[in-house]
Amino acid sequence: MHNSLDVRIPGLEGAVVIVTGAGSGIGAATARRLGALGSPVVLVGRREDPLQEVAAEVTAAGGQALCVPADLADAASPARIVDSCLSRFGRLDGLVNNAAMVRHRPIADWDSGCFDEHVATNIRAPFFLIQAALPALRESPIRSVVNISSSSGTLRRVGQSVYGMTKSALDYLTQTLAGELAPLGVRVNGLAPGPIDTPIHATWADDLEEAYRWLGSQVPLGRIGAPDEVALWITLLLSPAAAFMTGAVIPLDGGQVIDRE
Repeated sequence: MHNSLDVRIPGLEGAVVIVTGAGSGIGAATARRLGALGSPVVLVGRREDPLQEVAAEVTAAGGQALCVPADLADAASPARIVDSCLSRFGRLDGLVNNAAMVRHRPIADWDSGCFDEHVATNIRAPFFLIQAALPALRESPIRSVVNISSSSGTLRRVGQSVYGMTKSALDYLTQTLAGELAPLGVRVNGLAPGPIDTPIHATWADDLEEAYRWLGSQVPLGRIGAPDEVALWITLLLSPAAAFMTGAVIPLDGGQVIDRE
């Protein structure tokens, strides 16, 4: 169906990339694709078992993978993740900030703990991961960061106020850091996927099949996306093929944001 997914992105062989939220969905698909391209991957996620499963797939295909279980809401995690990467591989070439916290609820149902966890995971962690990674990235010929945002940062959806707010903030961070880090040769780009077939939807939908039908109806192309469709774009933005691209936040949503009311 998606013949473009067979495209091989050049220039990433041997490049070490940290991928957060790597235990499932977009992060796992990205790790598998990077491994197939010859790129050692550092898999970050809250639960070790899913990370080990993805790592086994990467190594079985001839790649290299390091699992770093971490709660990104913990302020100490960014430095520990980067240190683990450098201890194992001795270099860092790319960073994919993919992990996210999402809860759908009206404002009356929010408490400060859940609010703070969204901010810590969705915006504080990417900021300080980039900060921790910067010294090593500056030494790399690739020097690329990809932040995974969401169409929810642009669309107005009831119940998504906090999630959408953090994704909008991530878009702003992508663009401002692209300008700040450009003199260092570090590129910062973002992708804003629409609805993608990942486990995250189970966090808010009781009837997943009905949720997928509804999500597909909100997309002009008439379907939700596949994780590997996003992973393909992530590897492209990481790679030297996108060397003249920074500060972009690319909608990858089947036309969802252009069709908004």
